[in-house]
Amino acid sequence: MTSPLGVSEMEHVLLLSDDIERSREFYCQVVGLRVGDRPPLEFPGYWLYAGAAACLHIAQRDAFLTHATSLGLSVSAMGGAGGSLDHIAFNAGDYEGANARLVREGVPVIRNDVPGGGPRQLFFADPDGTRIEINFKRTENK
Repeated sequence: MTSPLGVSEMEHVLLLSDDIERSREFYCQVVGLRVGDRPPLEFPGYWLYAGAAACLHIAQRDAFLTHATSLGLSVSAMGGAGGSLDHIAFNAGDYEGANARLVREGVPVIRNDVPGGGPRQLFFADPDGTRIEINFKRTENK
């Protein structure tokens, strides 16, 4: 089934931060994303990659809000049109390794096993309070 707008997949999430260097360091050091190519946009920020996908864009909050307003986009001080984002999610393959890394980094984590053979999950927050979910799909051997 095709989408009425032709949507085929999620492109990226834009995260607004008051300290883009701290956010970049967290997502690279703790989550394991890497900084990659980014066009010369009108506001400071980073594009962070998982594999070939620039899945997380980080922008300096005030500069982005100024830019968005200049385009005619309605924004609040929290970002976006309404601030209703609950979390961003990633897939990963090594539950035990990721859990150990978060513990080693001193990041408080909440663990969840989705019933019925669903994924194992780790939930934690970035330095700006954005909730992150990491999903680990189960295999028949585990």
